[in-house]
Amino acid sequence: MISQLAGRILVKELDRVEILTAGGVAYELAVPLGTFESIPRTDESCTLHTHLVVRDDGWQLYGFATALEQRVFRRLLAATGVGPSLALGMLSTLSADRLIRAIRERDVATLTSVPRVGRKKAEQLILDLADKLDDLVAPDRRQRRSGGVLADDALRALVSLGYSAADAEQAVRAALESGAREDAAALIRAALAAVKR
Repeated sequence: MISQLAGRILVKELDRVEILTAGGVAYELAVPLGTFESIPRTDESCTLHTHLVVRDDGWQLYGFATALEQRVFRRLLAATGVGPSLALGMLSTLSADRLIRAIRERDVATLTSVPRVGRKKAEQLILDLADKLDDLVAPDRRQRRSGGVLADDALRALVSLGYSAADAEQAVRAALESGAREDAAALIRAALAAVKR
């Protein structure tokens, strides 16, 4: 099993990267959007956590910026009807933390904001995984995560205004980083300002 890959980035595209290792072998990895955004530019070095999927028609390597993304991806593959492509799409639409939270809290609305996930698929994910994600959440993560309940309220508000879950999450993250966390209204205003930029 290939669990990590380190090297120089040769190609960086929205859904894939190519990394040249020190041994002179280049690997192509499919990556979620969050990983694409967090890794450096081409010709720079990086290390990705990986998961290898072996099928009759070929091998595909998937890369993740964090061990949590990798573990969530693997857990999603254990759910009924979820293949690598859909699992990658889920991690491209929602962050690993948000995805865990949505499944554990049985948040069908957030899960159905992911392309190719309808109500039935969301309910199946919840049935398969809601009680099997505790090991992916540190005991104090609910207290430590940025914004907590305020962030959830702001996310729901932006989605109800018509923004995609991915855009809403990115805007709320930007608002939290700017220091807007005194109350939900202030966070929503800051997130709306961020999403309009």
